[in-house]
Amino acid sequence: MMFFPDLDFVIACIALGTVAGFFAGMLGIGGGTLLVPMLVMLFERQQVAPENILHLALGTSMAAIVMSAAISLRTHHRHGAVDWRIVRIMTVGVLAGTAIGTYVARLVSTRELSIFFSVFIGYVALNMLFGGKTKPSRQLPGAPGLMAAGGGIGMVSALVAVGGGAMTVPFLTWCNRDMRGAIGTAAALGLPIALGGTAGYIFNGWHVAGLPPHSVGYVYLPALLAIVSASLFTTPMGARAAHRWPVHWLKRIFSILLIVLCARMLWKLWNP
Repeated sequence: MMFFPDLDFVIACIALGTVAGFFAGMLGIGGGTLLVPMLVMLFERQQVAPENILHLALGTSMAAIVMSAAISLRTHHRHGAVDWRIVRIMTVGVLAGTAIGTYVARLVSTRELSIFFSVFIGYVALNMLFGGKTKPSRQLPGAPGLMAAGGGIGMVSALVAVGGGAMTVPFLTWCNRDMRGAIGTAAALGLPIALGGTAGYIFNGWHVAGLPPHSVGYVYLPALLAIVSASLFTTPMGARAAHRWPVHWLKRIFSILLIVLCARMLWKLWNP
C-alpha cells in the first residue's frame, strides 16, 4: 500500500497529463482513453489493491477531464465550433447517464470492467482508424432523440471515463455534422460528463476499503494534481491544432496507440 507517491510516479503523471491534455484538446475525447490504461499501469507499480486499481484509474481520469474539458470548451468556442443548442439538449440526458454509469461501475468486478473498457476503447480506436462515410441524407434527431443519445453517451462515458467525444464525435459526424464542429461540440459536452462522472466516482467510492491515502472516493489526488498541472498548458495547444493540423493523420496515430494499450490490458487479465 502506498502512503505517498515517489518522484517517478509524479513525473510519469506529469508526462501523461502533457500528452493526454494535447489529444483531449485536439480530438475532443477528454483524454480518458489514454489516461485510464496508463494510470492502471502506474497504480500496479505502486501496489494499489488489485480490486481497486481500475476503479481508481477511472475516477481519477474522470476528475482530470474536468479541467481539460473546460479549457477545450473555451478554445473551441472562440473558434465558433460549438453548437450550444445541441449541448443544452444533450446535457439533460448526459447527467442522468453519468449517474447510472458510475453506480454500475461500483457494482461490477475489476475483470468485467476491464473487459468492457478494453473492448469499447478498442472499438473506438478501430472506428477512428477505419471509419467509413455517412449517408448525406442523415440528419440530427429531435430533442427527445438528442436527450436519449446524451443519456447513452453519459452512461458509457462514465463507465470508461472518457469525456464523451469518443462517442459524441462519431454520433455527430454520422448525422453529417462537419468534423471540426463535431469536435468542438463534443468538447463542450465533455464538461457536464466530467462533472457528473467525477461526483459519481467520489460518492460511490467514499466508503470503499483498501483505497490508498490521499484518495477522495475513487479519485487519487496526487495523480490528479500532477496530470491537471500539465494538461493546463497542452489542452489549449491541442484545441488550436485541431483548426490547423491534419487531424485525420493524428487520429490514426492516436488510434494505434489506444489499440496497443487496450491489448496490454487484456493480456494482463489472462496473464496476471
